[in-house]
Amino acid sequence: MSKFWSPLVNDLVPYVPGEQPKVANLIKLNTNESPFGPSPKVIAAVQAELNDTLRLYPDPEGESLRKTIAAYHGITPGQVFLGNGSDEVLAHIFYGLFQHGEPVLFPDVTYSFYPVYCGLYGIESRQIPLTDSFEIDPAEYTGPNGGVIFPNPNAPTGRYLELEHIETILHANPDRVVVVDEAYIDFGGTSAITLVDRYPNLLVTQTLSKSRALAGLRVGFAVGHPDLIEALNRVKNSFNSYPLDRLALAGAKAAYEDEAWFQQCCQTVIAERERVTQALEQQGFEVLPSRANFVLARHPDKSGQHLATGLREKGIIVRHFNKPRISEYLRITIGTTSQNDALIDGLAAL
Repeated sequence: MSKFWSPLVNDLVPYVPGEQPKVANLIKLNTNESPFGPSPKVIAAVQAELNDTLRLYPDPEGESLRKTIAAYHGITPGQVFLGNGSDEVLAHIFYGLFQHGEPVLFPDVTYSFYPVYCGLYGIESRQIPLTDSFEIDPAEYTGPNGGVIFPNPNAPTGRYLELEHIETILHANPDRVVVVDEAYIDFGGTSAITLVDRYPNLLVTQTLSKSRALAGLRVGFAVGHPDLIEALNRVKNSFNSYPLDRLALAGAKAAYEDEAWFQQCCQTVIAERERVTQALEQQGFEVLPSRANFVLARHPDKSGQHLATGLREKGIIVRHFNKPRISEYLRITIGTTSQNDALIDGLAAL
């Protein structure tokens, strides 16, 4: 605390990102990064941008990348907004599209950045409890609110909400923006982007950090009605007109142009997720059904903290949230086959 801090800064409770360890040779299964590198076409595209043009500003609108994303999803470029990772996109949504006089609705067990944004922008919130089986109940997302947001699949639970249930939430909130945060959608779900032309209050966010292995480039986007996109552009251009640099724009575009690499990586993660789930269940773990690149699991006889500490001593890092309802669980990123084998063996030893 400092006398130079504003009252806002003094009261903020910042988001705590997953650990990026400085110790070598750790098996890192704590931040849901891809276990595989990006497409070789991405590397080539980024390297091609390492030239004298770096002295010039990038395209502030990211027109070429927006056209590529639009063509991939069967929408128009005017329905796409780009940001420096989906976290920046979400920040602009909280500031520019949620009504600040009423509470924003989101699950009680979900992405922990949501309450941080509310604190930063002075937005009220109301956390809707997940069911006993950690599922989103669409019937609970009604009544006066400033907007609705939830991940699908949810994080850190990994549970997926079918599109018909998302439509129930959209119908219940026709005058408020409903945001579906799809950071993990490529690992087994159907994107709500297919609904944006039917619902002007729907905004879908995605990231290239997970399924396209570009966490280090920081690229995210939103898809929705052009009116929603215009609002986000107004906020962006009042904050940072150049959110994506030349390397990120080139790399992201190339990632979308290598569908075979993308599909191979996703299918491998999905297969490994099922194998890890079965192995953990054989050890007595309860594992929530997941459509993400991670699983949330607990053991009836061992605390989450005990297991996380024990794994770390074996050189394996997983995520343990010391939070209500999930303090006994571990969130485990799906790694390579050898990394997953080390995890399974490490837990068996514990």
